[in-house]
Amino acid sequence: MRPVRLGLRENRLQFTLLVVVNVCVGGLVGLERTTVPLIGTDVFGLTSDLAVFSFIIAFGVTKALTNLAAGALTARFRRKRLLVAGWLVGVPVPFALAWAPSWGWIVAANVLLGLNQGLTWSMTVNMKIDLVGPARRGLATGLNEAAGYTAVGATALLTGYLATAYGLRPTPELIGVVFVAAGLALSLVVRDTAAHVALELAQHTEPLPTDEDTGLKATFARTSWRDRSLRGASQAGLVNNLNDGLTWGVFPLLFTDHGLGLAAVGLIKGLYPILWGLGQIPTGHLADRVGRKPLVVHGMFVQAAGFVLALALLDRPLLAGVLSAVFLGIGTAMVYPALIASVSDHAHPAWRAGALGTYRFWRDLGYAAGALTAGILADTLGLNATVIAAAVLTAASGLLAALWMTDRPGR
Repeated sequence: MRPVRLGLRENRLQFTLLVVVNVCVGGLVGLERTTVPLIGTDVFGLTSDLAVFSFIIAFGVTKALTNLAAGALTARFRRKRLLVAGWLVGVPVPFALAWAPSWGWIVAANVLLGLNQGLTWSMTVNMKIDLVGPARRGLATGLNEAAGYTAVGATALLTGYLATAYGLRPTPELIGVVFVAAGLALSLVVRDTAAHVALELAQHTEPLPTDEDTGLKATFARTSWRDRSLRGASQAGLVNNLNDGLTWGVFPLLFTDHGLGLAAVGLIKGLYPILWGLGQIPTGHLADRVGRKPLVVHGMFVQAAGFVLALALLDRPLLAGVLSAVFLGIGTAMVYPALIASVSDHAHPAWRAGALGTYRFWRDLGYAAGALTAGILADTLGLNATVIAAAVLTAASGLLAALWMTDRPGR
């Protein structure tokens, strides 16, 4: 049996398998990016924006709680077991989206999708970090998130074209069956990383203080508020995904209201996560070189500029949508791997999974917060006011990250 070693090159086969698994994870959630808000209005006749965005709220709350639970569950179950469980939960999702007889079924499918994404995405992140060790965390998380979000974008783009050719349902949603089958099969093949965690613990230069509580309650408090840098990362993650949840619901409605068809909306909704995904490979590597904080702060400001462009150029809706997607994608690519790596830097291996689970709880609660905010503001003030609010919140989050976050020790 080969000795256990930390490092990307040393574990390239398992790392590559996990990258492909996360392509399937991202592809499954990408099914919803273009079509589901329009299914709510065109198929089920929903007139309230808050009602339309309820599927995102269900998804975001469930995924956030699952992320938090996943950190605690890693103390009792192997990562591979949780990864497989996540795929089993996700099996009904594409079928429910394709043939749901009422909007309530769509919301219920998003509860299952939140469980699936919380378990599968959490485990692929944790397992990659386990494999590479502390030196290449930025690159490892960049590759993981790049795989997932490029798949989100490519699927959103594909479903837009399929919906144009075949209608909103069921053809676009049924490509999710491929993602579920492939993700489950590969997850059964990949090896668990418990031995790599044990090796890093043995090599860790800072011993865990004997009085330090590694339980979920203490880790949640430490990550959410007590530790200044972890607090800065958690709030930036929440606002980042608030943006995503808001654009998920608002942009298809905003740009169709201004005359764009499904294919054009699919292009906008696909371009954003594709740039977000592919951009994380260089930005993850850069985060290992220049530090996490500069990328987070400047990335939030770039995202804020993307919202400004969406409204400033709205009389030319395709240009507005494409430029907004470019800025949002690049800004998010700067932020995403740097935040995960920063949380890993400031957490001891003994409670790192719990810290990542807590961070991902706050980050993915942003989906629900974004959809709820968007629904209330859109119903009362309109879609344009909703986009302005997102720009202001994003810029404010960048300022808080500049105030609170610190880079890893020794940088």
